[in-house]
Amino acid sequence: MTQPQLWGGRFKKGLADAAKAFSYSLSFDQALLPYDIAVNKAHVLGLMKAGVLTKAEKKTLHRALDEVLDEAPAALTPLPDDEDVHGFVERMVVQKVGDLGKKMHTGKSRNDQVATDVRLYIKHHISDINDLIHTTLKALYDLAVCHKETVFPGFTHLQIAQPVVLAHHVLAYIEKFKRDQNRFVDAFERADVCPLGSAAMAGPNYGIDRLMVAGELGFSDITLNSMDAVSDRDFMFDFLYAASMITLHLSQFCEELIFWSSSVVGFIRIGDEFTTGSSIMPQKKNPDIAELIRGQAGPVVGQFMGLHEMVKGLPLTYNRDLQNDKLLLFQAVDITTSVLECFSGMIPTIDVNKDRIESAMMSGHILATELADYLSQKGVPFRDAHHVVGQMVQHADSVGKQVHELSIDELKGFSPVVELDVSDRLSFKAAIDQKQGIGSTSFLQIQERLNQLKEEFKW
Repeated sequence: MTQPQLWGGRFKKGLADAAKAFSYSLSFDQALLPYDIAVNKAHVLGLMKAGVLTKAEKKTLHRALDEVLDEAPAALTPLPDDEDVHGFVERMVVQKVGDLGKKMHTGKSRNDQVATDVRLYIKHHISDINDLIHTTLKALYDLAVCHKETVFPGFTHLQIAQPVVLAHHVLAYIEKFKRDQNRFVDAFERADVCPLGSAAMAGPNYGIDRLMVAGELGFSDITLNSMDAVSDRDFMFDFLYAASMITLHLSQFCEELIFWSSSVVGFIRIGDEFTTGSSIMPQKKNPDIAELIRGQAGPVVGQFMGLHEMVKGLPLTYNRDLQNDKLLLFQAVDITTSVLECFSGMIPTIDVNKDRIESAMMSGHILATELADYLSQKGVPFRDAHHVVGQMVQHADSVGKQVHELSIDELKGFSPVVELDVSDRLSFKAAIDQKQGIGSTSFLQIQERLNQLKEEFKW
């Protein structure tokens, strides 16, 4: 039996070898195989309901499609000479059931078929990524619980700024990752619309029940314009944007972990399972996994921009440029999945060095803002208080002290409103306890947020 040709009837010559190598996509779109099988099965059911196929023919085709799925790993090694995954599946089915297999494509185009395959692929992988985000959030939550009373230097411009609690710093990333999770939920909803039944671009000439077919595939709705359905890649942009944001946030946190774990800073130690050594320096313990995660934000942003540039000049409807959209998508999925797996595994291995943190807290005049607020609460206009404390800092530097180490008499020399109660404000704990607004770093507010997260996620 000759191999079916998906499109060659009006051509006298076959495709040149160079053109084949350049345009065939089975090498990467085989990732869509299980979804393509599902789409074909749903379409065959639609054809039967429309009276195009008999129940027996439907049953035969479904059995053949199931066999193709089982046999595909062996049949794809080495890679056969099929143009794409759709051609591979159709050829395999025709080999099994003969001319009946050629009826399978009735009323369907590769245009609506691939759009449906990719939507199913995205929905599946968003579910997996969502599970990994949950694991990541739980790892960060556990870290925050362990350090809900660990005083920590807060930074701006990478300079010591004000005392915070380490849990508060970790909780900041939980908020970021929760927003990322919401972005993936939005991307899922955008992908959860079935284009199958749009055919090439104008719709099919068969009475296929699109709602029934969409329900078979687990979609919540169907597209409402066949031209938009085969050309739309907005749902891919939504996914790639969500992926670019979460890899960006992972990159930011990994940069901090790298900084904190350096031998100069020494706030944390990352477990051996996620660090490596040097080929020449035996003492080294390098945060290589954190560095590799940090480096993956750029490629995912590049994949988002690559799709943007691919689509921006395309007229309606389908254009072959869109064949390569899947390369960008598959790479982003692989990166996002792998970095989340490594990050969520790395967090529980972190050991916090409280002694080094306490040492760092005794630098940078970290309680200077507390003094300015103290003066302001005593009636000094804040801008004047800011200036006075700046003079106190200058004096403290000259005598080799931190501003909060100056005696009450020294402080009174800069402002007559200073009283004995200033000593109640010049401790890290006091500074933290003053921050009682919702979302602030006080121990009470942190515990409240931890309680909310525990209830939200049922931890």
